[in-house]
Amino acid sequence: MKKLALALLILAPLPAWAEFPTIEAVKIRPSSNGYDLAVTLKHPDTGWDHYADGWEVLDADGKRLGYRLLAHPHVHEQPFTRSLGGVNIPKGTEKIFIRPHCLVDGWSEQPFKIYLNR
Repeated sequence: MKKLALALLILAPLPAWAEFPTIEAVKIRPSSNGYDLAVTLKHPDTGWDHYADGWEVLDADGKRLGYRLLAHPHVHEQPFTRSLGGVNIPKGTEKIFIRPHCLVDGWSEQPFKIYLNR
């Protein structure tokens, strides 16, 4: 009986590990109406049921400064870059964070930190 129980435990499916999107690079530049950001993401998109579906810009207090919706999977385009313009970053802000989101796994636990040189 013990052998059967052990065999069932070994054959039981393991829990899936979250596959959060990762930020590969960020370019930021001032524009006439705030800041323009170009964010390069990497994620093992599998199709419409599991893909990186957005990213947000946060200040150090966690306040959202901007959001970029990713409206479709990028299965064959990895990593990929998408932009967001007109992000209002208040004067005196020393750093911002980019946090990607996955349709299945939610918000990444490791936001990408950017120090601003103004």
